[in-house]
Amino acid sequence: MLETTPDLSVSTVAEIVRLALAPVFLLSGIGAFLNVLASRLSRIVDRSRDIEPRLLASRGREHDRWIGDLKVLDRRMSLISWATGLSVTSAILTCLVVILLFAANLVRTHLGTEIAWLFMASMLAIGSGFAVFLIETTIAARAVRIRSELLQHTVDEADQAA
Repeated sequence: MLETTPDLSVSTVAEIVRLALAPVFLLSGIGAFLNVLASRLSRIVDRSRDIEPRLLASRGREHDRWIGDLKVLDRRMSLISWATGLSVTSAILTCLVVILLFAANLVRTHLGTEIAWLFMASMLAIGSGFAVFLIETTIAARAVRIRSELLQHTVDEADQAA
C-alpha cells in the first residue's frame, strides 16, 4: 500500500499545493473568527471588571441588578470559550487535512477516506462554534436593556443653563 517516491516533480507538488489551498483559506477564515471571539471576550472581561466595584458599593435593587448583569456576562464568557475551543479544534483538523494531502501524495498511499472524515469533522466543529456564537450574541442582545427611568428622563432648561 505504501510506495515511497524520492523525487516528486514540480508539477506534482504544484497540484498538491493547489489541492491544499482551499483548506488553507478556510484556516484564514477560522483565524478571523477567532479574532472576533477574542475581541468579544475582551469586552466582556472589561465590562465585568467595571461592574465589580459598582456591585460592592451597591445595595438593594441596584445590587441585584449588578448581580444579574454579572451572571449574564459569566454565561457569555463560557459560551465564547466553547466557541473558541470548537473553532481551534476545527483549525487543527483542517491542518491535519493539509498534512495528509501532502503525506498521501508523498508516500503514494490512499488516504482519501480519512481526509474526507477529517474535513467533515472540521466542518462540524466550526459549524458548532458558529452555533454557540449565535447563542452568545442572542444573549448579549437580550441583555442590553435600557432602564425605563432613563428613557423617560428629561432635563430642565434651568439645569441646562447652569
